[in-house]
Amino acid sequence: MKEKLTCYIIDDEHLAQEILEEYVSKVPFLELKGTFISPLEAAAQLEEDKPDLLFLDINMPDLDGLSFIPMLNPKPMVILTTAYDQYALKAFDLEVKDYLVKPFSFERFYKGVLRLYQEQGNRQQPEKKDHVAGLKQEPDYIFLKVGHRIQKITTRDILFVEGMKDYLRIHTAKEKIMTLLSFAKLEELLPAGDFARVHRSFLVAIDKIEHIEKNRIQIANHVIPISDSYTDSFYKKLRGSI
Repeated sequence: MKEKLTCYIIDDEHLAQEILEEYVSKVPFLELKGTFISPLEAAAQLEEDKPDLLFLDINMPDLDGLSFIPMLNPKPMVILTTAYDQYALKAFDLEVKDYLVKPFSFERFYKGVLRLYQEQGNRQQPEKKDHVAGLKQEPDYIFLKVGHRIQKITTRDILFVEGMKDYLRIHTAKEKIMTLLSFAKLEELLPAGDFARVHRSFLVAIDKIEHIEKNRIQIANHVIPISDSYTDSFYKKLRGSI
């Protein structure tokens, strides 16, 4: 695991800067590399240093934090620190790691940075942990934008996923969930090896398959087709599961 996460603060409020600097100084695995009052001041330094983490305010006079995030290259992990809560959905689209609404406690701050630190460790040592613990590294849940809310979905509850033009319909035993997402993006979020694409319009949970007959899969009361273009990859993944 990386010993420390390097970080920067961008916030135009002096008091907010001081609080963040104090919080960072209390956390042994954080290393503050610099503090700026605007994205324009920080841009060149961030590009040169390539920090792990950025604490970023939203409302700033020259360039707001949400507009700055797509310009970051490379993009560090971003934690938004703001007095406003109405930007949460926009932050989700920008793949922001956490959203701290001022005034936030040290406990809330520490909970967020600790999670990121542990995630970094898991990504850097996957083979060692798999061997030692025999446990999967992926979390058993994902967060998806559903209408005007962000919904937590437990991946083991998913039966299959159905494509509906620009949307995906996620079928669980209890409900059907519509989300604006591509199959490619969803497959990045789901645990590798647990799901298989069987058709341009269908992705199935392998452990929920009841039986396969000819080119059809039975899951609960649903019959799902297997298309020719996905047959080889599906059975190859299936052989790896049995």
